[in-house]
Amino acid sequence: MGFFRKIKDGLAKTRKRFATGLKAVLSLGRKVDESLLEELEDALIEADVGPGTSSELVEAVRQAKEKLPAAEDVRAFLQKEVAERLRSGGTELARNADGPTVVLVCGVNGSGKTTSIGKLTKYLSSQGHKVVLGAADTFRAAAVEQLTIWSERNGVDIIKQSTGADPAAVAFDACQAGRARGADYVILDTAGRLHTQENLMAELGKIRRVAGKAIPGAPHEVLLVLDATTGQNAVRQAELFNKTAEVTGLFVSKLDGTAKGGAVIAIRDTVGVPVKFIGLGEQIDDVEPFDPDAFAAALFE
Repeated sequence: MGFFRKIKDGLAKTRKRFATGLKAVLSLGRKVDESLLEELEDALIEADVGPGTSSELVEAVRQAKEKLPAAEDVRAFLQKEVAERLRSGGTELARNADGPTVVLVCGVNGSGKTTSIGKLTKYLSSQGHKVVLGAADTFRAAAVEQLTIWSERNGVDIIKQSTGADPAAVAFDACQAGRARGADYVILDTAGRLHTQENLMAELGKIRRVAGKAIPGAPHEVLLVLDATTGQNAVRQAELFNKTAEVTGLFVSKLDGTAKGGAVIAIRDTVGVPVKFIGLGEQIDDVEPFDPDAFAAALFE
């Protein structure tokens, strides 16, 4: 119950937006007809679910409307439908059975990437896993400093070099160190790349290749950190990163500070990549493995 309360509190702004839009549409005693469905689609779009996903959800309601005699039945149906969509593809973090699991973390500037790495490190450490960090964002001196602070807070090793060093070389060293030190996870930070900068995206591809040479199969997980406050812009970011980085999971940050959490549904549908973690606050413990059922319940309750 405490877990659900944390999700519910973290999604308070988003839930309020959903409630405002759906209250009039799904009013007590109203019939499920075409007029209602049109209004429902508009309400979902306004809640940042996105036009494509909103249309698909409304079509699902249309197909099932014989089983939904009244408008109040639609809310429960939508909650179940959203949970099923978000559950698709699995939400568990990948695990390499033969040596360290390498997690490559990417994202645009300002997405909360470094903070999310710190939270993820704390979560994995609290589960009894040994973590090694790799400071492969060598373009910005502050990035290495910030990651070093997070390593100290979490009591984990960090592999780093001077500003301007080859990011792929740092990634290689971190992977080797993780294997030598018996780490369970090696988490690689990367530059806060703007998705329009082709050279930086190419560098991300290089880091992927080098990690694979250090540890077969690496990276085993590629997490893209998305700022929930950007709403539909995050959908476009996810599409572009997925082309270069072959993203396997999403870490949606800053959900507690936005009413645009509905975009999580659109991102999952558009990119076809599951959400694996969400950030719900500013503290180091404010991170949760993604629970599709709890998320959907927090939206529609």
